Amino acid sequence: MSTAHRGRHLTLAEFCEEFAISRSTFYDWRAKGRAPKCLKLPNGELRIRRAEADRWAAACEDGDL
Repeated sequence: MSTAHRGRHLTLAEFCEEFAISRSTFYDWRAKGRAPKCLKLPNGELRIRRAEADRWAAACEDGDL
């Protein structure tokens, strides 16, 4: 990823590390509709927009999830 795009999208590993959760927890939340929205790349990998991760975290603070 180029420097200009760094920080705009999180890999699943980066998201899980930032929020101190396991991949299995993320997939459980995703199955229940509680995870942030993801982009699915053609190779099947997931990316989470930084803005979406921030929105999701703010919603957690408010108890909306």
